[in-house]
Amino acid sequence: MTPDQLADTVTDIIATLVSEGAIPPVDAPEVRFDRPKSREHGDYATNIALALAKPAGMAPRDLAVLVARHLEETPGVASAEVAGPGFVNIRLESAAQGELARTAVTAGNSWGHSDALSGLTVNVEFISANPTGPIHLGHTRWAAVGDAIARVLEAAGADVTREFYINDRGVQMDKFGASLMAAANGRPVPEDGYHGGYILDLAAAIVAARPDITSLPEDKQLVAFREAGYALQLTQQKQVLGLFRTVFDVWFSERSLHESGAVERGMAKLREQGHVFEQEGAVWLRTTDFGDDKDRVLVKADGEYTYFASDTAYYVDKRARGFDLSIYLLGADHHGYVNRLRAVAACAGDDMDANVEVLIGQLVKITRGGEEVKLSKRAGTIVTLDDLVEEVGVDAARYTLSRYPADSPLTLDLEDMVRATNDNPVFYVQYAHARISSVLRNAAELGIDWEGAEFDPSLLDHERENNLLGMIGEFPRVVASAAELREPHRVARYLEDLATAYHRFYDVCWVLPRGDEELAPLHIARLWLCAASRQTIANGLDLLGVSAPERM
Repeated sequence: MTPDQLADTVTDIIATLVSEGAIPPVDAPEVRFDRPKSREHGDYATNIALALAKPAGMAPRDLAVLVARHLEETPGVASAEVAGPGFVNIRLESAAQGELARTAVTAGNSWGHSDALSGLTVNVEFISANPTGPIHLGHTRWAAVGDAIARVLEAAGADVTREFYINDRGVQMDKFGASLMAAANGRPVPEDGYHGGYILDLAAAIVAARPDITSLPEDKQLVAFREAGYALQLTQQKQVLGLFRTVFDVWFSERSLHESGAVERGMAKLREQGHVFEQEGAVWLRTTDFGDDKDRVLVKADGEYTYFASDTAYYVDKRARGFDLSIYLLGADHHGYVNRLRAVAACAGDDMDANVEVLIGQLVKITRGGEEVKLSKRAGTIVTLDDLVEEVGVDAARYTLSRYPADSPLTLDLEDMVRATNDNPVFYVQYAHARISSVLRNAAELGIDWEGAEFDPSLLDHERENNLLGMIGEFPRVVASAAELREPHRVARYLEDLATAYHRFYDVCWVLPRGDEELAPLHIARLWLCAASRQTIANGLDLLGVSAPERM
């Protein structure tokens, strides 16, 4: 029996109490069950009576007694006791608790998933790098965290589209083209251009594919280098992100907003809502009406669209494509965009609390043995995704980047990330999965068909078994919470606790027959528990985009 099933039971109990006239009609608050720190207080506890007491006009303990009485009549509940000012502590029958193992194994890859966000269509936009250089460390954090956010949202039932916004318009593109042209012609790269060995590599590749390019007039040559470099760099970005297991559904070009008329359509939408005004020959959006620190220019006095015009058009375009919620994951230097984008949503006639969300990721620093390092070989002073993966691998990079709240600065030590010890979280969790896989392989080698044998969940009554089952039962709620709060690091921390619970169980609860010992129903039950643990770890790692190895 999972905490969610218990919550549904209590919701039904409250409805019954209302229909019986035992309590007045009330709007029941969300029912939550938590694992008590001490097993003496039962398997689960709820404060529903405390939350319901005031609207019901009753003493919390009196209400708790009514709830506990009905709970004790529920199949699978061994006892329900009132504690303190009105808490209800519940102890499950071992069979009901043990059934969690069957539930997890039977659900397979869908274990932990829910319909909590069913019906919600979400656009998650992250990374959004300029196509003028490699994916660097700042982008890499969002490559891991953004994809993990999308994965937990999907696991909670949302319809998710991962989107990469290509900043392929503006001055930086011309600087990129000028840098490539200079490198190809043996001239110094402009001071305000793009530097690093990758510019030389790109320029050489472009000339090799089109030897006549350097004979073009300078104006045409710049455009040719810019467009060829753009295509090559974007392809490289897609390839490296694919290797990092971050795959986008949509690569959206900023240019397309202007070429398709989307900017004009966005402007018309904002005018309809009455928030566009003209001043000093420029066209403005009155974002201060909705919390922005100043109004924003859409069209300059010379008729040129601002970058903000692209931002507004892009948001309106997303809504026109049917997304209920647009989530933006931006870098540490984009704090000013939070209120700005929220104001855009409000100016477009939307609910800025419900239809748009802006998350800011903080900086990442790389160290080795406590000393900051610069890994890049070909990209000047930046650390690239390629560099990081080459040093530590995809799993270590993704897990470590996803393990911490994105809004806090992060320092990664390369030696710690690859250390094959229990002090390394990714190794610790993956090792637990590999250890369980080894147990199940050994069972198969002994000819034990645990899946086909009769499973008696009531045999899983040891304290360590109970703790492990309780941890497994928490998984769906952890996933739903990670999705609701956009905090995939909750999954990582949960997996570490689950791995600890498994190791503690395995240390004292022998799973396979020893020596001449005959196979017993308890062995079968514990193999089901092992399999449930493995499935939960595998599913959790998958939500982080991390592999679950069967051997280490």
